[in-house]
Amino acid sequence: MSDTPQFLLEVRDVSKSVQGPEGRLEILDGVTLQVAHGESFAIVGASGSGKTTLLGLLAGLDTPSGGSIRLDGHPLESMGEEARADLRRRLVGFVFQSFHLLPALSAEENVMLPLELEGDAQARKRAREALESVGLGARRRHYPAQLSGGEQQRVAIARAFVHAPRVLFADEPTGNLDQRTGHHIIDLLFALNRDHRTTLVLVTHDNQLATRCSRRVELEEGRLVSPQGAIA
Repeated sequence: MSDTPQFLLEVRDVSKSVQGPEGRLEILDGVTLQVAHGESFAIVGASGSGKTTLLGLLAGLDTPSGGSIRLDGHPLESMGEEARADLRRRLVGFVFQSFHLLPALSAEENVMLPLELEGDAQARKRAREALESVGLGARRRHYPAQLSGGEQQRVAIARAFVHAPRVLFADEPTGNLDQRTGHHIIDLLFALNRDHRTTLVLVTHDNQLATRCSRRVELEEGRLVSPQGAIA
């Protein structure tokens, strides 16, 4: 019998609240959803709806105030920060609206960095292969300032995929790009999802983009208002 859990992500009745100057603020309330291995899953909602907070919880960057989250069978809410960080290194890739590239490093060196931190002797070779996969093999020695916004985001995608993560979390990945470049980046993300069977969890306010995912949920004031979070 396989030890692989049925779902890559299982979220049960998750809440998140913080203490503000005017009292307790509820950011998420009673969120339940499941994400299958290899699927593409969109979280949509207006600014302030809680979607980025939910993404951070799913990735183990924060812990919920209540409820449970399992990532590949691991209960994130009961794990310490060091254990969650180790899990992220092994299973998770990130692509953000801001590219988060180190300006003093070349494209190749930016992609190599997470592998070098793990002591991977094949870091340079794997980084070059990752850059080739996003069409930037010829630009590997260029620094971020020498690359366009779309090229920088492709470097960020190569860095996210270089360690073959189980899941890629993308938070408004086209927010700083023009429409044409943004469409190219999204096509690339879906191609990598399809070709590598990497689960894609996408946060966006763009409903048209969300319809490209196999499933989507909508958040409104911290609550799910669409019925597609759970798989029967």
